Amino acid sequence: MEHRLLEYFVAVSEELHFTKAADKLNISQPTLSQQIRLLEQELGTPLFHRSGKKNFLTQAGQILLEHTQRVFHELDQAKLEINELAGVKRGKLTIGCSGNHLLLNTLISFHRQFPGVELTITELATAETCEGLLNNKLDLGIVFLPLRHEQLVSTPLYDEELVLVVSSLHPFSGLQQIQLAQLSEIPLILFPHKFLVRQMLDTACTGIGTTLHPIMELSTMESQWQMAAHHIGGTVLPASYAATLRDTRITMIPLAEPTPRQSVGFVHRKDMYIDSVIGAFIDHLTRKDNFGSALSSG
Repeated sequence: MEHRLLEYFVAVSEELHFTKAADKLNISQPTLSQQIRLLEQELGTPLFHRSGKKNFLTQAGQILLEHTQRVFHELDQAKLEINELAGVKRGKLTIGCSGNHLLLNTLISFHRQFPGVELTITELATAETCEGLLNNKLDLGIVFLPLRHEQLVSTPLYDEELVLVVSSLHPFSGLQQIQLAQLSEIPLILFPHKFLVRQMLDTACTGIGTTLHPIMELSTMESQWQMAAHHIGGTVLPASYAATLRDTRITMIPLAEPTPRQSVGFVHRKDMYIDSVIGAFIDHLTRKDNFGSALSSG
């Protein structure tokens, strides 16, 4: 079974669309279809069920995808170990993060020591980061904990708190702190439910018998505080992110005890080989000064 055929198969499995997969692979759609047929002939079973314009993995296809991803992961790990033996310090690190602001100091110090390493940081929800790790799309993740998955291992970094962000013109802007129950009194712009910050807030509110009904759900922190700055409504954001905002149009108000808290940490696959570059990044990540005041609370 050729490695190339498996790459074609994985591309179609991800896109579930032959034309899109062909574009991604930079080959023609008829060529891709022919290669998939060859693979199906070799295995003696269909890998995709075609219904109209839609494609779905068959049970055999799902089994092959799981094993292929495992094989590709092992090959990647072998390359890392071989490069380590050769003393290679160049390469790429792909990281999923629940907030890019968490990595600024780490990125600066790491780049100064390893300027030859290409870093790609993508802001993702925790669930999306975990999916990327399991599918070998990411090397590391910065996520909210606890995280329970038999294929992943996590290490806590610090405890995150939440704060209310409102317009400086808002009646609440002069408060020193705000009770959680008071959030239901104002229009709110919050994360969608898939984000753990939202789940963290909803859980805390449920604990005191309150349910929040946001007027708007937005998936980025910048869009949320910009809405607050324009006096559309308040938003609840991680304190570590709010501390980076320098805008006179908004005011940050701490939530009174019991303040919702969530541990933040880094995560990677349990079977991942930690080479010198990844190890160095983790070393920079765990330096207390790279998280400033955020780490002092955890």
